[in-house]
Order: sequence, then C-alpha cells, then structure tokens
Amino acid sequence: ENLVEELRWRGLFHDMMPGTEEQLLKESTTAYIGFDPTADSLHIGSMVQIILLVHLKNFRHRPIALVGGATGMLGDPSGKSDERNLLDEATLNKNVEGIKGVLSRFLDFNSTEANAPILVNNYDWMKDFGVLGFLREVGKHITVNYMVAKDSVKKRLETGLSFTEFSYQLVQAYDYLHLYQHKNCKLQMGGSDQWGNITTGTELIRRKTGGEAFALTCPLITKTDGGKSGKTEKGNIWLDARYTSPYHFYQFWMNCSDEDTERYIKIFSLFSIDEIQHLIDEHRQSPHLRIPMKSVISASTHSMRANIRNPSSPPYHSKSFSTHFRLPYIWQRQDWPQWAYEHKRLVPLLAEVHQAQGRLQGRMHDLGFNLRDQASLRTLTEDVLKISLS
Repeated sequence: ENLVEELRWRGLFHDMMPGTEEQLLKESTTAYIGFDPTADSLHIGSMVQIILLVHLKNFRHRPIALVGGATGMLGDPSGKSDERNLLDEATLNKNVEGIKGVLSRFLDFNSTEANAPILVNNYDWMKDFGVLGFLREVGKHITVNYMVAKDSVKKRLETGLSFTEFSYQLVQAYDYLHLYQHKNCKLQMGGSDQWGNITTGTELIRRKTGGEAFALTCPLITKTDGGKSGKTEKGNIWLDARYTSPYHFYQFWMNCSDEDTERYIKIFSLFSIDEIQHLIDEHRQSPHLRIPMKSVISASTHSMRANIRNPSSPPYHSKSFSTHFRLPYIWQRQDWPQWAYEHKRLVPLLAEVHQAQGRLQGRMHDLGFNLRDQASLRTLTEDVLKISLS
C-alpha cells in the first residue's frame, strides 16, 4: 500500500524530501504533525492535517500529534505578515487542553494497537531547557545564513522580524530531533507553509546524529475562486460548537460549489476511490441533491462530534436558526457521540429536519398529514427515527 500515491490522488500531496516515499514503503514509520495552541480549538484548515494523521495510521504507520505548548509561546512567522501577539500562560494552557480534546475526537490515544496514535506536548521537554544549553545544543548546528534563506524569514525581513519569531524554526527543529531520538520518528508532515521549518528539523537531525529524517507537505486547501477554504464572511469554520454552530457547520459543506464538492469529497473523507467516483457521478447527475457533501458530513462522524454541544444545552443557538422544535430523543442522549457514530446515516437527516422544517410541514400537509403544531412534527420525526433504528 502506497500512502504517497493515495495522498496524490486525494489532492493532499504538495512536496516531499527525496527518499520519503521509499521510507514509507520500506517499513512502518512514525510521523508527526504539530498543532500550535493559538486558540482553544481547531478549524477546518487544521482538519486536513488531522486527516493526514488518520491516513497515516490507516496505512499501518504510527501518527504522533504534537500540541505546541512551547512553540505556542513564541509564534510561528510562517505565512504571517505581522508579529503574533504573545499569549499569557493561562490562555496557552487553556488552548492546549482544548486542542487535545479536539484531536482526541479523531485519534484514539488510548488504543493498544502497535501503531496507536501518540499525543505529546513539546512544553514537556522544553520547560527545563535553559537558553545557554539550547544555544549550545541546537543553535550551534544551524547557521544564520541557513535560517535567513527560509521563505518564512525572508518574507518578513522587510517588515521586521523579532528574534523570538526568528528562533521559532530552531525550537520546531528541536522537537523533530527529540521525537527522532525518543520515539523513532522519521517523518514530519504539515502544510506547504511549514516546509522551511520541517527541513530545518531534518538538517538538525543530520548534523547532530548523522541520521536521516524526512519531510512531506500537503497543499493549503483553497476554494475554486481562490479564497481560503474553511473561511466564510463570518470567519473561520471551527470544529467546535462554541464558535461554529452545527447548523453553520452543516451549511458550510452544503454551500460548496460543484467544483469544490468534487475536490472536498476526496480531501475530507476516507471513502475508497470507487466509492468517491460513485458519489461524484451521482453529484454530476443531480447536483442539487448535494449527495457527496451529505456523505462527507455523515461519514466524518468524528468531525460532527466536535460540533455537538453539551447534551444539556439546546442543540442550536443561531438566531437565523431559532426554533422551538427539539429532539430530546436524539440530541440529549448522554451517549450522543457513540450513537452518532453508529447511526451516522441519520446525521444529515437531523440537520435537514431542522433546516427545512417549514418546507417539511408543507410537503407532509400536501400528503394529508396535519403537522401545523410542533408536537405533531416532533412525534412524526421521532417515529421515523425509531423505525430507522429498528
């Protein structure tokens, strides 16, 4: 099984160091991706990185998800035109825990499998690393000339770059070295904007240990019109109902253009090639039904789980989606995440029932049902769901 070939077909491959594909074909390889705690949740863009780790595990390799409790204190200049604001320790700790929670919805860090995912925090090995020791152990091996040549640095030299952000790539490089030495990690993956930071890590490993490490990046996902994927006029689409309601999460996928729909079904789902081609064929025949996007929402149950509010809270809070209609039979189940996974085919149905309540009432009335009151609609919906479960 060729992971690189799979990523190419899905549109998840951008670049890699020579020898990377051969390493992945040769043996089960441990690889990592870092997530800096700039917020206490992750958005759709980060979902691409998470899916990379899922694919990695599915191809019998071992994924490591690194939460940057240390690097988050500095701020990554990659892709940024201005200096990041430094976060205080309390905010960073809160963000770290929030991101751990999101990652845990996609990867089972309690698994006992041989290639079980690993969750680490680079603050654990950086907190006692003094500045003099760091400069001797790390800074001595990477020249300023090498660091300045990186695009993430060059693009900021004209507008100004603090030593804090300049040193970011050294700290990330040390993360790679630490995981190489302690977890036998030989591959770092990330978005294409991370290429410079990742290759600094491979260079540090080569100079410090004489060993060989590898790099692989995926493209930054954009929409067909050139806009950044995962952003709307209201901001980021988050994997957290505190910031993006389930309704708006659902609508984001349903409002994708036809061209983006065919790309996103490959990127954001784990369906096989044959299954995806079948969904694309169905979409081309009946694009108004949005079949691929409904399938993405249904199958990507873990991402939906990140959008489910506390069972004791109302399921929706958007003013544009206000309704007195509730489904306590479904939404207030204490075991909602597991239930949703087992009955994922019903997730789009639930959202559609809410979204199209008025139209549903009209259609059912035309068929002879009296559904003018909320109780009748609730009863009918729960009956349909119960029948589906039986």
